[in-house]
Amino acid sequence: MFDPRKRKFSEEELKPQPMIKKARKVFIPDDLKDDKYWARRRKNNKAAKRSRDARRLKENQIAIRASFLEKENSTLRQEVADLRKELGKCKNILAKYEARHGPL
Repeated sequence: MFDPRKRKFSEEELKPQPMIKKARKVFIPDDLKDDKYWARRRKNNKAAKRSRDARRLKENQIAIRASFLEKENSTLRQEVADLRKELGKCKNILAKYEARHGPL
């Protein structure tokens, strides 16, 4: 199960993948499409599907993690703003106290 609070992606995982140019398709005449050819095609199709599924899963996990971090960042920014406001009030109270009774 993917938990965006715990899963951190390495620098390597977050690097954009290089663009790979596809090789030109080579036409294979029907008379050369034997059982060996079809076995290789099935194997390649399964591998391509696994690769696409793994990439899709990784992209979804990164998107979920990014969304989680954005929300967490927003929450933390609000908390910092609240703490700054509270600090300002405390400094104001301290200044008033020092004005009446002298410095601490």
